Amino acid sequence: MIPVVFVHGLMGGSAQWQGQIRALSNFEVIALDLPGFGENAQMKPIPSIAGFADWALDELSGRGISRFHLVGHSMGGMVAQEMAASAPERIERLVLYGTGPTGVLPGRFETIATSKSRASAEGSEATARRIAATWFLQRERAAGYEGCAAIAQLAGVDAILAGLDAMNGWSGTDYLSRVQARTLVVWGDHDRTYPWPQTDALWQSIKGACLAVIPGCAHAPHLEKPELFNAVLEDFLTG
Repeated sequence: MIPVVFVHGLMGGSAQWQGQIRALSNFEVIALDLPGFGENAQMKPIPSIAGFADWALDELSGRGISRFHLVGHSMGGMVAQEMAASAPERIERLVLYGTGPTGVLPGRFETIATSKSRASAEGSEATARRIAATWFLQRERAAGYEGCAAIAQLAGVDAILAGLDAMNGWSGTDYLSRVQARTLVVWGDHDRTYPWPQTDALWQSIKGACLAVIPGCAHAPHLEKPELFNAVLEDFLTG
């Protein structure tokens, strides 16, 4: 069976996908840690989306994985779009989750410049906890917040700044009409990071794309409503 590859977003990590790994027990699941984040926090971060994509493709090749389903969340969704553009023959099905086709995010809870300034001034731990709270509808009161914040805190300031720079300088709008993989776009209806126009652009521009809106969630439906998210994901991968 074709494996499923998960790519996390800014200040994410492989550990955040444990609920999906358990739910997709019939699949081989590979959850990556991008350089500078999660279990690869000690690695030098990469300041470009294309660089992250090249690293991910090389990492998968090194593990003997030539073809796979791909799930990209947030910044990882940008990485997934770049992977789909540079190696379309390797991707069977594509899930773009809580993400968009441009790195500059109008309507984001704060500008990327503000996030960079505050990260430099406040440090990685405070930044991780503050931004992780925006990913949940109930913010710090959400059941999944502490676990998510703990993963986010693994990233240093240099990795946070590199990720923000990577996002800020990236656009995938020219790729969308050329996406070959069958695609599912997933969005939480109260996402504070990627407003609806970003999701709509993916859905309308990728030929034949499906759309799933998870109600009553912000940026992390896989942690806020995992059973619903997992059902949608499994249905798409097996349907």
